[in-house]
Amino acid sequence: MIEFADNAPRWQQIADVLRARIADGTYPPDTRVPSLVQLTAEFGVASVTAQKALRHLREEGDTYTVQGLGSFVSRRA
Repeated sequence: MIEFADNAPRWQQIADVLRARIADGTYPPDTRVPSLVQLTAEFGVASVTAQKALRHLREEGDTYTVQGLGSFVSRRA
């Protein structure tokens, strides 16, 4: 688990961690990012918090979702 700062929402901090992992190549384009279950376990947050982080990344264009398969890194990220 990470240490959360008090000055930003947890979902935003999770999205920032995932975005950094995308930028450093931990999650290359077209690879799956951790599932909702994996994120809740890794960060110790409620599923709604992890879901909001994933939704934010999708809305920003960093990831895309394939129904039934999960979220994947966009090529533009």
